[in-house]
Amino acid sequence: MRKTYHAYLLIAPLMAGCLLFYIIPFVLILRHSFLRGSGQSAEFLGLDNYIEVIGSEAFALAFGNSMKFLAVGLPLIMLLSYLIALLLQHQVDRHKLLKSVFLFPYIMPVAGTVLLINLLFSETGLANGLLSALGLPVQQWLRGANAFWVMILLYLWKSTGYSAILLLAGLVTIPGEQYESADLDGASGWQKFCYITTPQMWYSVFFAAIFAVINAFKCFREIFLIGGEHPVDELYMLQHFINNTFSNLNYSKVAVASVLLLIIIVVFFGVFYAFVNRKEAFRE
Repeated sequence: MRKTYHAYLLIAPLMAGCLLFYIIPFVLILRHSFLRGSGQSAEFLGLDNYIEVIGSEAFALAFGNSMKFLAVGLPLIMLLSYLIALLLQHQVDRHKLLKSVFLFPYIMPVAGTVLLINLLFSETGLANGLLSALGLPVQQWLRGANAFWVMILLYLWKSTGYSAILLLAGLVTIPGEQYESADLDGASGWQKFCYITTPQMWYSVFFAAIFAVINAFKCFREIFLIGGEHPVDELYMLQHFINNTFSNLNYSKVAVASVLLLIIIVVFFGVFYAFVNRKEAFRE
């Protein structure tokens, strides 16, 4: 009982912070998503706010772009980071400095990242300078359809190294004896990957995917500084919709968009976690 009391005493500040800054605000946001107005004049509307937000063109555009960004960026970053981690798996001690280099883009300040993007892809940037030197027409990299792919490139450059380090941490926990036994049995590299590496990496892949999604939403900082509050359609994300709606003091729509975003994230990770658990249970 004394140990239990001390344990609860130690976690009490953390739990109080979570309750004050996360749980209570979320409950208030959830409540506000069903209301119009505030205070004593608040009117309960049921699902009307949700129907209005889902049916709006701005939300449809923001939702579609955000899901497209995740659908393209998440598989690419997981594939690239997994390949890098596999290349470093058996040479971890030889490339300690390289692992630090991988994290440089991740810890680079947002302002520095935006300056780099403008240096490369502005109208007078290095990319258009190269196209002009080759006699090719210059492109509007940040003001048209190309802007989406520039942001995907930014996301990959900034976060691939971090994801690779997370996956590498899982790879180094796989006993080397298993690979040696497979070599004695004449297993190929592909067979070792399928039957030794992959079955023991599902949880690592899951956690790497969580941080990859978090980093995808954090890319909004750069997108906002590059495109502004009202960027081209290809860069209009859910965060833009939430930010602009908040600026217009339409708190009910902000609450609805926030709840919908949370539901999407929870459903995605819930399905993925169930898939990972099923794979782990099958392996055991």
